Amino acid sequence: MRITGLGHAGMFIETLGGSILCDPVLGPTFFGSWFPFPDNRGLDWERFGKADFLYVSHRHRDHFDPALMERYIPKDIKVLLPDYPTDDLEQDLRRLGYDNIIYTQAGVPLQFGDLKLMVTPLRAPSDGPIGDSSLSVDDGTASILNQNDSHPLDLEKLLSFSKPQAYFTQVSGAIWWPMVYDLPQDAKQNFAKLKRDAQDKRAMYYIEKVDAEHVFPMAGPPMFLREELFRYNGHGLEGDAIFTDQRQFLAHMKEHRPDQKGYEFLPGTVVELNDGDLSVTQTLYTDAEIDRIFDDKWSYLAEQRDSRQAELAAEEASRAPVLPPDEMLAALKEWWEPLLRRGRIFREGVGGPVRYTIGDLDMVVDFPKAKLREYAGEETGYWFTIPADLVSTNIRDREIDWSNSIFLSMQFQAGRVGKFNEFIYTFMKCLSRDRIEYVENWYAEQSDVSEDVQLDDWVVQRRCPHLRADLSKTAKIEDGVLTCSLHDWKWDLASGRCLSTHGHPIRSRTAEDALTREAAQPAA
Repeated sequence: MRITGLGHAGMFIETLGGSILCDPVLGPTFFGSWFPFPDNRGLDWERFGKADFLYVSHRHRDHFDPALMERYIPKDIKVLLPDYPTDDLEQDLRRLGYDNIIYTQAGVPLQFGDLKLMVTPLRAPSDGPIGDSSLSVDDGTASILNQNDSHPLDLEKLLSFSKPQAYFTQVSGAIWWPMVYDLPQDAKQNFAKLKRDAQDKRAMYYIEKVDAEHVFPMAGPPMFLREELFRYNGHGLEGDAIFTDQRQFLAHMKEHRPDQKGYEFLPGTVVELNDGDLSVTQTLYTDAEIDRIFDDKWSYLAEQRDSRQAELAAEEASRAPVLPPDEMLAALKEWWEPLLRRGRIFREGVGGPVRYTIGDLDMVVDFPKAKLREYAGEETGYWFTIPADLVSTNIRDREIDWSNSIFLSMQFQAGRVGKFNEFIYTFMKCLSRDRIEYVENWYAEQSDVSEDVQLDDWVVQRRCPHLRADLSKTAKIEDGVLTCSLHDWKWDLASGRCLSTHGHPIRSRTAEDALTREAAQPAA
């Protein structure tokens, strides 16, 4: 088996039973904000486009690049479609002319001659744009797991496919916190470090659980080449960004898991696996060029920025004309108010008005009343300032996921009073009837009926209130606070209150209290 790195989460897998093109992206994506790091334009995209199968893990535009597909990938390619609860990705693919679709089933292996593969989707509202997935591949000579951005909960089932010899996984997150927030600089630096530490911890959790012999960090970080975002590359010019690069993570892994074998997986990296033997070569960059990319990163990024401004100008020229404020408000009212009326859990979860300043339009989304109206000077717990051309473009394109278009572009500002509110951002990625109804039902089914487990001196519900992870495997308790290692959410066990966001309480009591209650129960 041969695996070629294509940049970001992209890879080209050649097996005895055929080749698979995974998540190919050239960019720029997210309104011109994200470019693959390092530059991947020098690859032989014509060759990779002739793959037997195309696998797009999910709908994020740093994994799904329509312009690249139109240019390089034939319309008759066999497309491996993850088994998602809504058909948004399928409809996106069909609009591009890709109709040769193979409908995979969640966690069910498929066989194509010597090639066995399995697509494992995630379906929670917080998993990418309502969906993320991993790809397992085995051709008899090697087995690999391409986990990319997904954070699977049932690792035992995932790993029952076969023991992966090579493991490809995300180590750098895709998020806008805390960079866009109205915070003092020292607070931004502190929160950015906490976020980087949490990402490292989550990646190490999976690396230890998968326990593959060979590990390849991928799926980030991006390059920010827009002038106003340039300072947020990597850890940021002032330590206030969250994007850990491949070399930085490998150093972290070496410190905490010194016997683990880790490798840089960049555009042009070729990994060959054959019955346990592995070789890693580089076909696009010399060793000296790679060292310069990482060791003199800001100079490399500046050269990329200065040479690629035409791509940014072309992206900006593709945006929609700015709508006048009254037309924009009318269009958003017509679109969003029916969704708010259907979204009872969103209305209750947000619980108040949210302010949006969009160019000359100053409006609120009044979640409890399911109304959009002009801002009237009231206090709001959350507020956003968004360029009007981005909103006008999403209205033109009927983009149903603003969290993973406008927000991931980082071309906006935000502020809040108090804790993170998951429901606001989830609503912003659910701007269609199908998505609203799916997420409403998903939240409604999350009342916990799982068994309890004892962790240290506490008895808690087994399943995490956030995304249903098994807390007997992912939880750590310190000073009465439980932390789930998958997303670093925290709970105060004495009260059951979630410390990371609104809602999501946990069922908890001391082990001593649990024994007392059990002893007090009448005999059967």
